[in-house]
Amino acid sequence: MDDRSYKLFRNIAVALALLWVGWALWEHLGARGPGDSATLTANNMFDDRHYDRALATYQEALAEAPDHVPALRGMANSLIQLGRYEDALITLDRAMALDPDFPGHYAIRGIVHDHMGDHQLAMADYRQALAQDAALADGMHWLDRLLYNVPKPTPTIADRLRYLEQQMALPEPERLLLVPEIDASQRPYDQ
Repeated sequence: MDDRSYKLFRNIAVALALLWVGWALWEHLGARGPGDSATLTANNMFDDRHYDRALATYQEALAEAPDHVPALRGMANSLIQLGRYEDALITLDRAMALDPDFPGHYAIRGIVHDHMGDHQLAMADYRQALAQDAALADGMHWLDRLLYNVPKPTPTIADRLRYLEQQMALPEPERLLLVPEIDASQRPYDQ
């Protein structure tokens, strides 16, 4: 490689490194709105499976900004993990009223209905979520799986919808709709 090519590649590498550092600083120190910092903190608590603490921190975010949709969504996810399904539905209703076009709300609500044993409503919500965003069928991105140490892909709402449809086609005594041991072992993934 000649000296001119070397200088060009070096300058490109330095520029990309500076852009990355600038972006990281902007993300970390950039202007945040009310509730944003508390929501990010709560998201980290949720990822670490500290659902009670995450719930309290989402509530702090909502005290700062009552219409903070990501905080509402995170709060609903925390409530699901704590087994407070009715409260999760109420929280999701608030989030959906503020942002009715976000497909993740339907997916989360489907999960709540699924946990509550109302599988017909769960299937309807899963279908709505997938109709609004077919990419939800892809599930957790490989990089997220790597970062969260999830070696094999977790079931998606599309997988769950197919399973429920198969089970609902069986006679009622033969249906297996819930397997608590498997459900408890799956990592929750927020939208």
